[in-house]
Amino acid sequence: MKPHAIGRTLGIGLRVAGRIAGQRAAAHAQAAASSPAPQQAVDTAVQSRAAGQAAGRATKDVARGVGGFLRPFRRVGGILWLEVTGVFFFLPVVVFGPTLWRTRASWAQGPDHRTFLVSAGVMVVFFYLSVSSFWRARRK
Repeated sequence: MKPHAIGRTLGIGLRVAGRIAGQRAAAHAQAAASSPAPQQAVDTAVQSRAAGQAAGRATKDVARGVGGFLRPFRRVGGILWLEVTGVFFFLPVVVFGPTLWRTRASWAQGPDHRTFLVSAGVMVVFFYLSVSSFWRARRK
């Protein structure tokens, strides 16, 4: 969608929204002054429905325009998101690495056996998540 079409759509949407707000304010003021006749209530309902449908169409057009504008950034944003996620998933690997190294002598049995197993498990899980995130970013 071209930039002037987006601006036109936004302008139309604002005018329709302003018209709807004006009609509703006038309808509330009129209702407060006197109770409307049955025919006037039907006319007001028909006008409100037509204005709502026009606003719905304008909103749809604005959404299409914004979506068209953001479409080129979607791929780059997705790749960037996966890479940032991969870095954050790698942080626990870096944090638990020294603990794993320090308790490596207790891998089979010893006082730090449980610490070694927990550190190894956390590192394996988060290393997998980090690598898979970078792998998915590379495939995009």
